[in-house]
Amino acid sequence: MKPGLLVRKRSVEPRAPAPRPNDATTVSGHRRSRWRKDRVLIGLAAPGFLAVVLFNYVPLLGNVVAFQDFQPYLGVAGSQFIGFDNFDIIISGDAEFLNALRNTLVITFIQVVLVFPLPICLALLLNSLMNDRVKVLVQSVLYLPHFLSWVIVVALFQNMFGATGQFNSILAATGLPGVTIMGVPELFKAVITSQVIWKDTGWSAIIYLAALSRVDTNLYEAAALDRAGPWQRLWHVTLPAIRPVIILLLILKLGDALSVGFEQILLQQAPVGTSVSEVLDTYVYNNGIVGQNWGVAAAIGLVKGIVGVILVLAANRVAHVFGERGVYQR
Repeated sequence: MKPGLLVRKRSVEPRAPAPRPNDATTVSGHRRSRWRKDRVLIGLAAPGFLAVVLFNYVPLLGNVVAFQDFQPYLGVAGSQFIGFDNFDIIISGDAEFLNALRNTLVITFIQVVLVFPLPICLALLLNSLMNDRVKVLVQSVLYLPHFLSWVIVVALFQNMFGATGQFNSILAATGLPGVTIMGVPELFKAVITSQVIWKDTGWSAIIYLAALSRVDTNLYEAAALDRAGPWQRLWHVTLPAIRPVIILLLILKLGDALSVGFEQILLQQAPVGTSVSEVLDTYVYNNGIVGQNWGVAAAIGLVKGIVGVILVLAANRVAHVFGERGVYQR
């Protein structure tokens, strides 16, 4: 320091700490920032969410018809409340209702036991194809029937296997006796099962193919080094890898088990009669819309929905017992 130069020291006062926001302010700030960050995704999901609420949950309020002597010209507000009288047809065991229930359970058992495993087998076969072009071609051919309506599918089967269809024409041309397939009551369940297989098996295999594409190839290489054959690799590597997907889809299938194809069966019901073709969905239609027994039809539909929920919850519980995730976690 030079002599004669006075240096005046400034007194430094301690600064006061900046005020910290309280917890409520912090949480609200996080919420606002999260809303601003996700507003685009929320805006995109809003129409779908509103559609689900309007068309899936708001109509549930109409189940009040199951407890009324509903008259369309009086409406829900003007119809008489009769309690559980509409459920007497279920409790008392009406013959037509029991016939519809029996046919529904038989068709459900056939579709769960026979139809459900077929997309898994098809996905395994497609996944084993080495040529990608062949795989894409086969997939495209198998997916196509899914986009056809049941009216077209039934018409195609009628033109192929009807009394005057192409199959009988070929038999007649070769001198063989004709075979009647469509319209035979004893073959009705086999016909509708084959239609479901032809229409939906290829489409249902998509999810399994996606699950198979995520299987680590190192597992197959390790199994091959351990001298595991193709069937052993399938049993110990492939199936365990896609088992969560199989269980999830099986649970969802059980939830929709009592709905076995209303449009498909209704289109083919007249030639074979209701004794073999009447299911719960067509029974509700024939009694509710055609017979104008609105309360009874609503009661049966409500019971069917409750049974479906119980099946989903029970199957999901069983999945948890075996260590699988299921539809939702506990």
